[in-house]
Amino acid sequence: MKRINLIGMMLLAAFLTTSAQVSWKFDKSHSSIGFEVDHMVISEVEGKFTEYEGTFTSPAEDNFEGATVEFSIDVNSINTANTDRDNHLKSDDFFNAEKFPKIVFKGKSMTKVNDKEYKLVGDLTMRDVTKEVTLDVEFNGNAKDPWGNTRAGFSIEGEVNRFDYGLKWNNVLETGGLVVSEEVRIDIDVQVIKNK
Repeated sequence: MKRINLIGMMLLAAFLTTSAQVSWKFDKSHSSIGFEVDHMVISEVEGKFTEYEGTFTSPAEDNFEGATVEFSIDVNSINTANTDRDNHLKSDDFFNAEKFPKIVFKGKSMTKVNDKEYKLVGDLTMRDVTKEVTLDVEFNGNAKDPWGNTRAGFSIEGEVNRFDYGLKWNNVLETGGLVVSEEVRIDIDVQVIKNK
């Protein structure tokens, strides 16, 4: 009987832990998934993906240590404000959107640095290549909107080497620099709404 009671208490604890999780949905109208690369060493080019899906849960409304984060990006939604460049990025020189239509991130841990900063570690997959990445997350706070919804805002930054994922197209300048830098800076602004 004692063993049964112990198992029952463990199951109850697990249920309470799970049920205490706060789930959120992404507010796409107030969020953006962007990136930036150096062009010809002398300037920067920015782009974004306009279509994505994601899930986000946290232990509390204002504590995100141990939060789970996953999202899937539609490569065909890439937008750099230049149609020819967008089509080139969708080609096999870069993402090969026809064969690999999704970029996927699966979070593995979210660790609190201080009240406003977290480290988000997860697996990033592009062109069927998966690499672990670490992203810097800044928590911008909570707010109640006019409809009674609880919102939270985050700024997420990081850097990946596109060569690691097979996006290896490039030309070399006369000065020896690359037309497009190997490093891609990730710049994400996310607003989420607590599910009721």
